[in-house]
Amino acid sequence: MIPLRDNAAPRRLTPVNVALIAANVAVFVYELSLGARVAAFVERFALVPASVTGALTISTHRLATLAPLMTTVTSMFVHGGFWHIAGNMLYLFIFGAAVEYRMGAARYLIFYFGAGIAAALATVWIAPESMVPVIGASGAIAGVLGAYFILYPRGRILTILPIFIFIQFIEIPAVIYLLFWFAVQLYAGLEEGGRAGAMGGVAWWAHVGGFMFGIALGPMLAINRPRRRRAR
Repeated sequence: MIPLRDNAAPRRLTPVNVALIAANVAVFVYELSLGARVAAFVERFALVPASVTGALTISTHRLATLAPLMTTVTSMFVHGGFWHIAGNMLYLFIFGAAVEYRMGAARYLIFYFGAGIAAALATVWIAPESMVPVIGASGAIAGVLGAYFILYPRGRILTILPIFIFIQFIEIPAVIYLLFWFAVQLYAGLEEGGRAGAMGGVAWWAHVGGFMFGIALGPMLAINRPRRRRAR
């Protein structure tokens, strides 16, 4: 199911959400400009769970441990291809505006980075010795989805549902859509255990960790605003 729009956000273009999308796109364009040097760029800014594990357990040489810990943030802005960033930015564009509206710009920015860091640490926890680089904004965006799940229980999501050669446009309650999304992430994570983190592929546990962070922190950061629906 591919989401197209929600009916909860009073404004679609909110400042922090737009800035986050622009920053991700700008970094991806820069990646494309690097050509063969992109591998070195990814190696430098991607999250490597084993490096973070080492940084968290070594008490000496503190300056040397700072770089691996910083990748819990920098890895959020690195993507592995067009479809990778396109899918992530689509979800952020659709769900982020409504969450930013409820939190306000400053709180939403803090929340977004907090969710991304929580998702990164969930990946480290599942595969602490993995040397496979982890990249992408999906962990932080999973936090946005978790917050949306709590803040907009009556929201509805217009989605594209491909059925064989036919395309259906259906409106699904946000609670059902996001519960299904989370169930897929959790099932895949349980099915693969730590293997996905150790061998590469989708960082399922980053999605699970980010979503749970959003459920827990979203209501705490929300401002008590009227939840108006957009005119259709």
